[in-house]
Amino acid sequence: MTIQDLIARTLRIGVTVACVIAFIGGIIYLVNHGSEPFELERYLHFSYSDPHSPAFTTVGGIFDGFLGFTAVGWIQMGVLVLILTPVMRVLLSMFDFLRERDWLYALICAVVLAVIISNSLEGMA
Repeated sequence: MTIQDLIARTLRIGVTVACVIAFIGGIIYLVNHGSEPFELERYLHFSYSDPHSPAFTTVGGIFDGFLGFTAVGWIQMGVLVLILTPVMRVLLSMFDFLRERDWLYALICAVVLAVIISNSLEGMA
């Protein structure tokens, strides 16, 4: 298998896994709240009772919600996997360019990866 095949497979598997995880989160949500009457006002503004709670704003909180089988935890884990999928593509591409000794494209991948990581870390602060 070539690295290009690995990259393509990573993208397909990452998106599929993210969709399955988020779908399971939707099922958990429906099981817990499916019998409640529909209130349009509740869904017009996306908010939580405590938007600054670590359960909703940190990777650790997302993992706790995922392991605790909460609907929000599973849906957020699906989004997290979806976000990490193209990051994996950039990382695999960088290793491929380094292996081929294509320094310019390896540098471009490294810069893109550094920008993604720095923006992610800045967003956590």
